[in-house]
Amino acid sequence: MLWHDEENRYVTSCWKWTAAAAIVAAAPSQAATPRELLVQAAFQTTDEDQALQLVNQAIAQAEAGLQANPRDREAYFQHAMGIGYRAKLTRKPGDAKQSRRMLEQYVLQNPRDPEAQLAIGGWHLDAIADGFLAATVLGAKKDMGVTGIDRSVQFGGDRAFFKGFAAMMHIRLEPKNVAVARGLAEQAARAPTPTPLDRIAKRDAEAMLIPLRAGDGKAAAQLARRLLPFGRLDD
Repeated sequence: MLWHDEENRYVTSCWKWTAAAAIVAAAPSQAATPRELLVQAAFQTTDEDQALQLVNQAIAQAEAGLQANPRDREAYFQHAMGIGYRAKLTRKPGDAKQSRRMLEQYVLQNPRDPEAQLAIGGWHLDAIADGFLAATVLGAKKDMGVTGIDRSVQFGGDRAFFKGFAAMMHIRLEPKNVAVARGLAEQAARAPTPTPLDRIAKRDAEAMLIPLRAGDGKAAAQLARRLLPFGRLDD
């Protein structure tokens, strides 16, 4: 179909943009933060060893931040995210469970934080996407995952980040549920982009709209898996 060619061109252009962003983020004039390192690892890296190196660097920096200030919320959150990302790359259940505990604690203290809700929702849905065995071992729950990503949209205002990622997670989970994913992707494509993650999400949403507008949930789900964190490592 013609839209497949259009999709491939669009995704290629998105990845060229993220590669350029990675070069800027890695510039020696400005040290990368744990958040920036995790963005590079998850969205801008095609080599698994390099991704793991970036994740471990982010974890180490977040740990240093917590040692300097145990109440540093950003350091705690990025530490939890980093451990979860490491679990995804190394398939270590211990890391996955530790990340879940940390994220649940963060959500308990910050229940209206949209990033926290997206993170805990994504934890459950990522485990489910990894297969029945992973979901069973880790205790992942579909309803908790959906609740988390829906709350992130509710609490996230008009930002593209939360709407775009919710669209991708919904269609990956339920390829037949095109209407919900398309509605979120349409909103994300029109939403403000105040951060690099918002810009990534907006471009991803625009790419997702090609198969979604064609009513092809299966193709949209396949594309979502490529665009979500570490999806490029499969190429």
